[in-house]
Amino acid sequence: MAEALLITGTVGAGKTSVADAVGGLLAAAGVPHAVIDLDWLCRAWPAPPDDPFHVALTLRNLRAVAAGFLDTGAKRLVLAGVIEDRTERRRYEETLGMPLTVCRIHVALPEVHRRLAGRHVHDPEELDWHLSRSGELAAILDAAQVADYTVDGTHGTIEEVAALVLEGRRG
Repeated sequence: MAEALLITGTVGAGKTSVADAVGGLLAAAGVPHAVIDLDWLCRAWPAPPDDPFHVALTLRNLRAVAAGFLDTGAKRLVLAGVIEDRTERRRYEETLGMPLTVCRIHVALPEVHRRLAGRHVHDPEELDWHLSRSGELAAILDAAQVADYTVDGTHGTIEEVAALVLEGRRG
């Protein structure tokens, strides 16, 4: 049976980079898989007022994309994105129709801010929004406790963090 791993964390935690590296480790181990960045499944404007982060659109698109990958032989889906509460987590699991393991990448906020400053160096408005959102989202994730386990992503290479993510999945 196929399984899904969602890598979550605040903005700037390295979710997408770690998911890519997890995909590389799975490929090296010969595990058929697909890596899906959830942010790309909801890149549409405008968002409905009652769904500012386009969760409904993400889920609708995820259902189709996941089915395509599974139809072509993927046994593991590695997702990068944010789930803010347990209800949302259940919606993802129902959409996927398979067990969902959630790993949170935790990165100390000063390091998150350093990463964001590098990413948004030419867009101060985006930087301001992401800096504000990073602390807000970290607090939401702390309170919600949606992850099955947490990996520290503050130090170490992306590949080292990815290996810890996969270790936690087995553990």
